[in-house]
Amino acid sequence: MNIGFQPIYQLTQEQVNTWVEEGQQRSQFGQLPSYIPQLAQVNPQEFVVKILTLQGQSHQAGNEALRFPVMSVIKCFLLLNRLLELGEERVFQRVGVQPSDQPFNSLKQLESDGGWPRNPMINSGAIALAGLLPGKDADTRCQYLCSWLNQFANCQLVLDPDILESVRSAPNAKNQALVSTLAAAGYVEHPEITLDTYNQICCLSATISDLAKLGLLLLQPTNLPWEIASRTVKTLMLTCGLYETSGQFAVQVGVPTKSGVSGAVLSIIPRQGAIACYSPPLDQQGNSIGSLFFIEKMVRTLNLSLFN
Repeated sequence: MNIGFQPIYQLTQEQVNTWVEEGQQRSQFGQLPSYIPQLAQVNPQEFVVKILTLQGQSHQAGNEALRFPVMSVIKCFLLLNRLLELGEERVFQRVGVQPSDQPFNSLKQLESDGGWPRNPMINSGAIALAGLLPGKDADTRCQYLCSWLNQFANCQLVLDPDILESVRSAPNAKNQALVSTLAAAGYVEHPEITLDTYNQICCLSATISDLAKLGLLLLQPTNLPWEIASRTVKTLMLTCGLYETSGQFAVQVGVPTKSGVSGAVLSIIPRQGAIACYSPPLDQQGNSIGSLFFIEKMVRTLNLSLFN
């Protein structure tokens, strides 16, 4: 058992490789999401990891050239962008900051809250924020966010047309109901454009290095507003980023983490670096089994919890 805090740079490649192998084994108990046809056809044994530190060190495993849609991980950076561009007051007029004990696409939760989206990490909240992106249509809004992130994170996000086509081929009745409820409550204007914007930004694809670089955006503030916005994003990742299992993961692991149904997961290690993982099989809550296993092993072994 390791005693005391250990910096990420003490991580060894042998440890990374071992945890990836164990994570692959555990991922066999997960399922691929069937409601997006193309995500149901990926190789369930893919497992890619990238760890970047603020000091410039990196560790990786798996196919670094592999591209995958970031899906709900984009919610962190949609929130970051809107906080920086609009300010907290405007953003939190459209979305709350309370955790939810319901699934990420729960209409029941939204209706019980009177159409008020509970937080930015569930679908209703992210859809509401997508409605605040600038641009006359969904294409323009998606390109704006994509270009902004590529500029500031020095990454190469691109819209994946095949994934977007797959999303559009099987319209998501739950998300359509969410946007209709949001519009009726006055939290969304132009619901069709807003939902298409949300779908497009979730279909931005990244390599594992791109995902890790995005994580560093939350650790390298260039000014005070950026520092404040990053702190807000990281806090909501910790309390809401894994949906109804967020509280349990915060207790067991204790680092800000956000998942996506593609199998992408991003964790932030305060003052140290970012852990990006991709492993497609999901648990019942829609979180990557292998990715969360890897992150938990690394954080616990090196005692990286925010609360240590």
